[in-house]
Amino acid sequence: MLLTFFDTSHLCSKITTELYSTSFSSSIRMLHPDLHQPIYDIYGFVRFADEIVDTFHDYDKQTLLQEFIKDTDLAIKRGISLNPILNSFQFTVNKYHIDLALVAAFFKSMEMDLLKKEYSANEYQEYIYGSAEVVGLMCLYVFCDGNKTEYENLKPSAQSLGAAFQKINFLRDIKADNIDLSRTYFPNIDFNNFDYKAKSEIENDIAADFKNAYKGIKILPKKSRFGVYVAYKFYTTLFDNIKKTKPSLLVQKRIRVSNTHKAYLLAKAKVKYGLNIL
Repeated sequence: MLLTFFDTSHLCSKITTELYSTSFSSSIRMLHPDLHQPIYDIYGFVRFADEIVDTFHDYDKQTLLQEFIKDTDLAIKRGISLNPILNSFQFTVNKYHIDLALVAAFFKSMEMDLLKKEYSANEYQEYIYGSAEVVGLMCLYVFCDGNKTEYENLKPSAQSLGAAFQKINFLRDIKADNIDLSRTYFPNIDFNNFDYKAKSEIENDIAADFKNAYKGIKILPKKSRFGVYVAYKFYTTLFDNIKKTKPSLLVQKRIRVSNTHKAYLLAKAKVKYGLNIL
């Protein structure tokens, strides 16, 4: 019976990932099969926490988040939880010995989402680290599977990739964040007067993150390299679309990559990977 419950828990994380993010799900499927479930487990956990702070407007978000934090801690310590998302997450945390400081940093950023509406430069960096970079590092624990030297070597690139993804999400979701949730993540940016200069400064920062991230992608363990490369290509293409969009339109419209174009990118990535020319 215990095995069946754990199977069910892992399935809940997989379904959660597939329902919430087609792009991320597609990238996970490009990883080695051994890596699919632990990455689903991490994403399902992150998604549930994010839902609390972003969408549960009719409920006491602060109380729900604190309960989720407490339940996560107990799940990891006990090695089991009746919450299937937390049960699958604790399984992966304990199996791969993921640093609990990463989990704590993630929750700190989620708490900032409840309390902060505008961010200073330092707060912005702290938020990026906790909301995105540590998620990349959790995944890196899985990819390196206990190889500490490999983990430390790849750590800066993993953080850069997570940061780039999050900053692009901020640009993509300006309308939802700024208007619907009254949040402004980028420091000293007025989206009521968003211009090409401000947009260019953000884009240059993201381009630097991607440049550093790509160095690490090329030397990732073989089981994870292609899947991470596919996610990188999805996001760099989204970034290209954002760069082509006028600032005035970007604050009104959510930019995306079509499913047809994603299929093209995936096919092209497979060819490059097969020829070993990433």
